Amino acid sequence: MRGRDDGTRLGAAELGCGLGERATLVQFSSAFCAPCRATRRLLAEVAGMVPGVTHVEIDAEAHLDLVRELRILKTPTVLVLDADGRVVRRATGQPRKADVIAALGEAV
Repeated sequence: MRGRDDGTRLGAAELGCGLGERATLVQFSSAFCAPCRATRRLLAEVAGMVPGVTHVEIDAEAHLDLVRELRILKTPTVLVLDADGRVVRRATGQPRKADVIAALGEAV
């Protein structure tokens, strides 16, 4: 997982569901994106391994205002949120499992 973010906060209103108790993995996807499917499986697996972590997938095409606000330029893009909904990490492309786990370490 690359790049720190600017401290943007997201909540239930933007995500369409509640935040994870300890952290939230937010994935922006599009319908015909093959790496998005692999990323979905990976993030769901990591969220299942780490108590208090939730995985939320957002259809980028259906949420263009949020995509523009967050400067999402390609899919998949993954944001790691801390318990307060603050973006602590951002990555584009299919992440590696070890990188996701390391990024979660910063969020919890």
